[in-house]
Amino acid sequence: MYGDDATVRKILTESGDTWAVVGLSSNRQRAAYGVAQVLQRFGKRVVPVHPTAETVHGEQGYASLADIPFDVDVVDVFVNSDLAGAVADEAVAKGAKAVWFQLGVVDQDAYARTRAAGVDMVMDRCPAIEIPRLA
Repeated sequence: MYGDDATVRKILTESGDTWAVVGLSSNRQRAAYGVAQVLQRFGKRVVPVHPTAETVHGEQGYASLADIPFDVDVVDVFVNSDLAGAVADEAVAKGAKAVWFQLGVVDQDAYARTRAAGVDMVMDRCPAIEIPRLA
């Protein structure tokens, strides 16, 4: 398992409330849309990151992490595993405190690089499942 319960708790409660959600668009059928709603309900600011840079859930979207003109605390990744490592590297470069790979998103090398950079990370878990457990 990549990301023990203590790391999950730390990311959800201590890492900050600005979450960049990579892969979030206005498509209500995609998991990212519903997960972003849950994060907002629990007080997180959700920043959509998608090539279309759409406004989603009332928040301005950006085409890439580098385009976001403010700090982000956590980068939540909803892209295929083969693309996720590059996103993790961008998150580290952006100065994020944590990276979260969603269910089914696994890249062991990216995990090792991210952790070696001193950034907390979990993989193959969903914050929408984990955050209600903290209440």
